Amino acid sequence: MACRISELVLDAADPERLAAFWSEVLGYVELGREDDGSIEIGPPAGFGGPQPTLVLSPSDGPPPGKLPLHIDVNATDRDQAAELARLLALGARPADVGQTGTEGWHVLADPEGNEFCLLRTRLQPL
Repeated sequence: MACRISELVLDAADPERLAAFWSEVLGYVELGREDDGSIEIGPPAGFGGPQPTLVLSPSDGPPPGKLPLHIDVNATDRDQAAELARLLALGARPADVGQTGTEGWHVLADPEGNEFCLLRTRLQPL
């Protein structure tokens, strides 16, 4: 028996803002809210499917630095360049982690500075 990732939890200074950002990026919907201000987003089918949900948990700590975990995303209905333009329009910004410019991915930061990568390969939608 193996485990699989069911959800990823990100500390957020503004859970509403990150929930809106990642919902647009991934085509997710809000699945629920907790009394502590956490917001869970995920695929419309809900928790437990092939895609993990994201829980944006409020944090009063300092702004996030480099996370020990980051998210990789792949476009499903457009090429990488078009998806990059869409992500930048949503509020992502380029992040420099020492890449050379010859990589097959783009390193970006979400509105709170959490790094994520846009990979080249276009995936089939689930």
